This record gives sequence, structure tokens and C-alpha cells, in this order.
Amino acid sequence: MRSIGERDPTIRLLRSVPPLLLLLASCAASGPGPAPSRSAALSVPVRNDDGSTTELVGRVCRPGTDAPAPVVVIAHGSPPSARGRPDETLADCDDQAPAWFTARGFVVVQTLRRGYGATGGDWAEGYGSCSRPDFYDAGLETARDIAATVDAATALPYAKPDGAMVVGQSAGAWGTLAYASQPHPKVVALVAMAPGRGGHRDGALNENCGADRLIAAAGRYGASSRASVLWVNTANDSYFDPDLVRAMQAAFTGSGGLLTAVHLGAYDNDGHRLFFGDGGSALWGPVVETYLKNRGVRVLSTTASS
Repeated sequence: MRSIGERDPTIRLLRSVPPLLLLLASCAASGPGPAPSRSAALSVPVRNDDGSTTELVGRVCRPGTDAPAPVVVIAHGSPPSARGRPDETLADCDDQAPAWFTARGFVVVQTLRRGYGATGGDWAEGYGSCSRPDFYDAGLETARDIAATVDAATALPYAKPDGAMVVGQSAGAWGTLAYASQPHPKVVALVAMAPGRGGHRDGALNENCGADRLIAAAGRYGASSRASVLWVNTANDSYFDPDLVRAMQAAFTGSGGLLTAVHLGAYDNDGHRLFFGDGGSALWGPVVETYLKNRGVRVLSTTASS
């Protein structure tokens, strides 16, 4: 595993991903003029295996500049119960995680993936039965929605077309690992905050639906990943405890994956909520900023509270 401060190698592309199209609902500026609204709606089409298309409902949060800015795509997690998926929402632009990035000069783009919240439709990233979960393919479906969002976000008129970043939390972070295993020429930085699937089995803390299969899937992602991923976890994560995290990381790097692993202390009463939680950026912010600078990503200095 790489420690912060080591130089990351150049990303190597392994296979092509078909481009996905963008439908932008609002906030397209034409020529000089006042800055558009800080928050804008976004609709991103994703093609399903049966040839149909699902429109992902999204939100754009803009920094206080009209100049083209680098993109951060934030991928949300997944509730442990199916009953919670229809209630999934996107973080507001003033919420801590999006605000941390916009204050540092990034355009933040979020979408609700297939089967969640206002996007609705069939849940694409299910992993089957708990007795034989398929975490690998489930993560690839999450990565499909992430890829569509990256393509849409980097095509925005006020966004840079490359040099983007993907940050995922929980199931979204698992999808980020899957996304890292595929070609991603527009993305130069990937952050996985508490990645994994299958946590809270039968409602029990630190019980996983199939830990061995989760570890094996992490190894499969690492085998085709050539981008250095920042993997952040905490000591008191109730979904993925430190022993399971280290086993997943060992599988990822053991198969050839590149990783900057950061193990933080406890956060509040459950470290799994760190990324979106109150005051969480005081812990993850400096780590992410150092990683970005080591990746050659320019981060605007700020005196804003985080």
C-alpha cells in the first residue's frame, strides 16, 4: 500500500467504455454575464442491459466563479433495508461535503442512482441472496451510473472536460473501486470513503452478508485497476470493521491495485457516517487535500470553515 506523499504512477487504460449522453435541465450560461444559480438540476441518462434508458436525477453545486472548474462526482451510499431506498436524497449544496469542495474551486455533481429516491425504477445494484452474494457485479452496476455522471458532468459548459474526481461513500465507494477497475480517462483522482457492501446483516453491527466474497471482489477490482485510490476508513465503522477493511485492502493490492490507505480514529458513535456527518470534513478534509495535491490536482486555498 502506498502512503501519502508517494508519487502515483500514470493511469493505464485497459478497455473502452461506451460514451453516455447528457441531458442538462438548467443553468447553462452563454457568453459573459452574471454567474448562474449556485445550484442546478441535472438529468443523466443511463442505458440498461435491456436497451432501455433510466434518467438519473441529479444536482450540480457550483463554486463562486464563472471560469471552467474541475468536477467532483459524489456517489451516495445505500440504506441497509430496501424500505429506505425510495427515501434516498442528495446532499444540499450547503451541506458539509459538497460545500467543502465548492469552497475549494470544484463543481460538485451528484446523482441518485437507479432504484433510489426520485430516480426510482428497478434497483440495478442488487447482489442477490445473502447466502451467495455477487458483490462484484453489483459494484459494476454502481460504476455504470458513476461513469454516466462523470461523462455528463465533464460536458457541462462551466466544467473542465478532464481532470475530474470521484468520491464515493459506502456502496458508492464500492462502486468507486469498481469504477477504478475500468478505463476512466477523464478522472485523475478517486476517493473511497468506507467502501463495501452487505453490512449490517440481519440488522447486526459488523455482521456482513458474505465477507469472503467481499474480499474476493475487492481483489478482482484491484487486478484491473491502475489508478491509485485513496481508501479512508475509521476505527468504529459499524458496517465494515478494521479487520475486514484490511483484508479487502490486502486483496486489492495483492492483485495489483494501487492504494493510499488511511485509517482514522473513531468518529462520533459510528465512523461509517464520517463523510456526510457533522464535522467529518475536519478529519477527512486534510487527508483528501494532501492526496489531491500529490495527484497534481490544484486545490484553491480557503479560509472557509470545514
